[in-house]
Amino acid sequence: MKNIQDLIGKKLVLSGWLHGIRGSNRFQFITFRTDGILLQVIAEKEKLGEEEFHKIKSLNQETSLQISGELLANEKAPLGVELNLDSLEIIGKSNDYPITPKEHGTDFLMNHRHLWLRSKRQLAILRVRSELSFQIRNFFHNKSYLNLDTPILTGSVGESAGTLFSTEYFDLGSAYLAQTGQLYLETGIFAHNKVYCFGPTFRAEKSKTKRHLAEFWMVEAETAFCGNDSNIDLQDEFIRTVISETISKTLPELAILERDVEKLQNYIKNPIPRIDYSDAIELLKKHNFSIEWGDDINAEGENNITEELQSPVFIKNYPRAIKAFYMKQNPSNPQTVLCADLIAPEGVGEIIGGSEREEDFHKILERIREEGLPEETYEWYLDLRKYGSVPHSGFGLGLERLVSWICGVPHVRECIPFPRMMYRIHP
Repeated sequence: MKNIQDLIGKKLVLSGWLHGIRGSNRFQFITFRTDGILLQVIAEKEKLGEEEFHKIKSLNQETSLQISGELLANEKAPLGVELNLDSLEIIGKSNDYPITPKEHGTDFLMNHRHLWLRSKRQLAILRVRSELSFQIRNFFHNKSYLNLDTPILTGSVGESAGTLFSTEYFDLGSAYLAQTGQLYLETGIFAHNKVYCFGPTFRAEKSKTKRHLAEFWMVEAETAFCGNDSNIDLQDEFIRTVISETISKTLPELAILERDVEKLQNYIKNPIPRIDYSDAIELLKKHNFSIEWGDDINAEGENNITEELQSPVFIKNYPRAIKAFYMKQNPSNPQTVLCADLIAPEGVGEIIGGSEREEDFHKILERIREEGLPEETYEWYLDLRKYGSVPHSGFGLGLERLVSWICGVPHVRECIPFPRMMYRIHP
């Protein structure tokens, strides 16, 4: 059903669900859902007869059906086409469907997430997500990056030990749900130069903000013989390409979501500006933020910077003390590391974090010890710095935050089929 305009004039037999129905004593207009799209179907009493027409009028929301008819052009219909109904067969009845056209509270909808996915807005969001996921993989495929699947169960800490989900792993002690695939991706560059992974990651952060999930999808890339500036160049090309391609393929869905596509396209029309962390702190101080050099920039501060610049922005070279152990010390300012966060506007915040990695064995061992991490679990990682170490860089992007930006959705809980949050594990 993707190229439905190509089917105009043909007789179709379709299976799906009754999404909604309205009409008069002569015509009924059925909104029919199939393959994730909503098709207008017109039922004429004169054509179908009294008995069949009455059966159609009495159908309930979410009744599953098989229908047949001719597909006709109709500029006034949502897809520019409609099906003129010849026959209808009920497959499965539906009674008292709980999600009706009236307003429902967020908690009610989240409790019925398994059904809420059928709604018009949710259909659109997940179709955008699906297209974006394809474009991400396509970008790296075209750049000759190898897809390296990294473990979900791991004995190593990638970010903060305080945000790990742990479980007992047979007789070997604790294992953790992976926060990142990065450490394992770094092994891949010594074999393949350019690698990426794309899968679920887990953070046990006790956060209730609109930007956080306990389980989310992340795409991460790692590149050998690549410095921080080249890494930012790649991120810039990547983000502008995947957004542009996704927009071009999902205009009907973005229209349903009432997304200002022109505004989004303007954000990615030109290379994304880059500013130093120190300059970002000074900018916030001018706007009377209570912040000092060495502090992390919170969501309000990130939003202020993007509003000032009227653009997404890369913030470079954060203080070493607030960044991960694997980031390379900045030769120009040893108090900082060679890194960058990509901050999206419209309240979305950080969508990419990236850095050049420390390739020196002794320096990274020192950082592991500073962080109090168990050296024995990182022996394999340290081996990478012993046998042909090279400069290398990488980055990670949170899929749900990017989906929320493209769709103009304020909360990431709508950008994943079944959100896992601090206060929600069902359905």
